[in-house]
Amino acid sequence: MPGQRSMTEKNKEIKTICTNRKARHDFFIDDQLEAGIVLMGTEVKSLRLGRANLKDAYARIKNGEIFLYQMHISVYPMAAYGNHDPLRVRKLLLHGREIDRLLGKIQSKGYTLVPLEMYFSKGKAKVKIGLARGKRKYDKREAIKQRDIKREMDRKE
Repeated sequence: MPGQRSMTEKNKEIKTICTNRKARHDFFIDDQLEAGIVLMGTEVKSLRLGRANLKDAYARIKNGEIFLYQMHISVYPMAAYGNHDPLRVRKLLLHGREIDRLLGKIQSKGYTLVPLEMYFSKGKAKVKIGLARGKRKYDKREAIKQRDIKREMDRKE
């Protein structure tokens, strides 16, 4: 029937929950990875309502595992009990070889791990992690200048 989608088409959709716009302003993103995330039930329900914030979040490798810090997922309002801590540390799911590769780059070249986006893919919550280098103040000013020039050119057309 027209207008209806099959179950396989529905599962392929990607629904964005939140993005970290500040990360692209503060860092040069050199590489990106998709990681799963370990969540509690109330956290998933809150994410389905779009109640998350990645603004000050960062990831660290500890004992061969990656953890996400300072990501805020609001308390689920309809839970009677058993709600989660909004800023709890959450484990990310990556293959061991990917973690080892990231660890090598972080230790040698001064990179950091920053979450860029959170979304549902095939019904599972995913986080896009960026391997990032910090921008200097003059780099940020240059990026703003280029964006303004581009905006002016688009207006004139």
